[in-house]
Amino acid sequence: MKIVLCCLVLSTLLSCSEKQAYYTLEDFGKVEKIDTHIHVSTNRDVFVEQAKRDNFKLLNIVVDFTKGREFVEEEFAYRLDQKTRHPESFEMATAFSIKEWDDPNWLDNTLAWLQKNIDDGALAVKVWKNVGMVFRDSTGQLVMVDNPKLDTIFQFLTERKIPVIGHLGEPKNCWLPLEEMSVNNDRVYFKEHPQYHMYKHPELPTYEDQIAARDRMLEKNPELIFVGAHMGSLEWSVDELAKRLDKFPNMSIDLAARIGQVFFQTIEDREKVREFFIKYQDRILYATDLSDGGKDDPKKLIKEMHDTWMLDWQFFVTDDIMTSDRVNKEFQGLKLPKEVVDKIYSGNAKKWLNMFAGE
Repeated sequence: MKIVLCCLVLSTLLSCSEKQAYYTLEDFGKVEKIDTHIHVSTNRDVFVEQAKRDNFKLLNIVVDFTKGREFVEEEFAYRLDQKTRHPESFEMATAFSIKEWDDPNWLDNTLAWLQKNIDDGALAVKVWKNVGMVFRDSTGQLVMVDNPKLDTIFQFLTERKIPVIGHLGEPKNCWLPLEEMSVNNDRVYFKEHPQYHMYKHPELPTYEDQIAARDRMLEKNPELIFVGAHMGSLEWSVDELAKRLDKFPNMSIDLAARIGQVFFQTIEDREKVREFFIKYQDRILYATDLSDGGKDDPKKLIKEMHDTWMLDWQFFVTDDIMTSDRVNKEFQGLKLPKEVVDKIYSGNAKKWLNMFAGE
């Protein structure tokens, strides 16, 4: 009888200890979470209403699609409207247009624009892949992110402690034929966007060129707070990511649209991936790249948001055997400790991006 009682007590203690150390699927709605990479370019409230239901706060990011200053201004206006009406849910990251790069007043105008955005509440500045992959100056040269003309902007942001969110380069898959890509979502994206499929454009800089330019920019601006969007375009290797995080102490990464590559690496070596997330728990920000341009069917958008957030939560907090349409094999969840999950899902957003600092 005593042995049975002791076993029951021990089992209860272990169960309590497990609950104290790890979250469960059922904790999803109870835990405050921040998605640090979304794009809401509309005045409707479908996105924020679902975010509230799933206990998410949001960083709404402007992207410069090389369409010009007016486009960027319009995009920022959407962000400001959402933040003004839902300050408890939204923070903003702005961008700047490089289409007017050759205008002799471009630099002064850009600095004035960024200062205005900062005064309006922008917490960070996005630099998109058009720098390095799309935009050419009046001489026909691609403008890379380590161009000296950009250093003035990076110094301006460094002095104000405003982070740069850098989507520089693309997944390494971008330089491979479709059939050799590691994840299905990359195959779909680059099939639909051949202009960005670098395998078809050998005349453009290589993957290694893009990463080297980004690294040179960071070397020149060591005090710049830098968030490598989309896992810093090093999504294919946690080992390569670790090298950069070790080299650049002011660099962190977000996970936006690259969780499939994490799944893929987990299939190959789950323990290595789990150890990476634990070791660099202070440098990783949860993000998805979900968006709303005001045209998608609200029911479909709501389902996509909830399903995406739930699948990611399951991956990080359980050790379930899982599947995803992004990869072709089963993989096992990482079951990260609570303190790691809390940092990835909210603590690091507050630390690196100063989000919701007044709370």
